[in-house]
Amino acid sequence: MINYKWTISALDCAVNEEGLENVVKTIHWRYRGTDGDDFTAEVYGAQAVPSPNPEEFQPYENLTQEIVEGWLESTLDVSEKQTIITEKIDKIKNPTKITLPLPSKNTSGSTEDTGSAQTSGSV
Repeated sequence: MINYKWTISALDCAVNEEGLENVVKTIHWRYRGTDGDDFTAEVYGAQAVPSPNPEEFQPYENLTQEIVEGWLESTLDVSEKQTIITEKIDKIKNPTKITLPLPSKNTSGSTEDTGSAQTSGSV
């Protein structure tokens, strides 16, 4: 099972819009998933927020994490984000590609000088 968590990193606001102050226009977010083995992956983005209905407007100082998460969950395809996170965690746990160091020519661990050094230059 994967546990998911939103992180809101910033809110871009219009100072004044149709008589309303500090109107949220863009939410910068991260959505992180952690499975039972402590493997973690995340997706991130910025989501535009539609102009508010003046009668339902929430003043900026009254916003909570839950309110902003609700805006994201009503505009983003959360199921798609969870699928992406699940696939990323699966790739971490079961990689199909790896990066290996270059193989050593001398596997014995010796650092003997073979005397075959070349020099170049002008005389």
